[in-house]
Amino acid sequence: MLRPVLFVTLLLSHLNTGIAEPLPPAHALVQKTAVQVTNRIRADRPLIDNDPQHLQSLITELMLPHIDFQRMSRWVLGKHWRRASREQREQFINEFRQLILRTYSTALLEFSDQKVKVLPVRASADAEDVTVHTEIQPRHGPAIPIAYDLYLDQNRQWKVYDVTIDGISLISNYRSSFSTQIRRNGGIDALLTQLQARNQLPTK
Repeated sequence: MLRPVLFVTLLLSHLNTGIAEPLPPAHALVQKTAVQVTNRIRADRPLIDNDPQHLQSLITELMLPHIDFQRMSRWVLGKHWRRASREQREQFINEFRQLILRTYSTALLEFSDQKVKVLPVRASADAEDVTVHTEIQPRHGPAIPIAYDLYLDQNRQWKVYDVTIDGISLISNYRSSFSTQIRRNGGIDALLTQLQARNQLPTK
């Protein structure tokens, strides 16, 4: 099982690119967002300590606009997305977004000071679907490879739609987990009920 806290490092760590030339737009987005969030966390730490909801608001403002939750939700559910009603799809997107938000909020403070190195670019200048390869250096042990898949949406904005950590895809990981829950517990409605209950639990 992919450790959710590692996903937190996706765009929330201070970046040390090690690259002298200007980064292409997708790579620059990863760097810019990470620096913005890290700086805000440091500046707002007293507010965060007094009110955990402030951290969620910060992430919602700076992070969530750069993630395509509809595409992620469609791919995570796979065949179950095609079978779901419009209402079920909308509810799943909302609950999945909340799940990711809570994951960020729960683990962010522990991992926000770790450094990530953006590796040299491997995409053509006109690419509309790219993978940004990075490495996170933990306090102990070898560097962990993290790759972010982004695409240009219809508004020509780069959006993250998958993250692969140490060879494990976020989408594939959740797809396997959710598919098992749907199969064992009686359909997508049961999954939605479980997600809703989980999202209503107090954050630690």
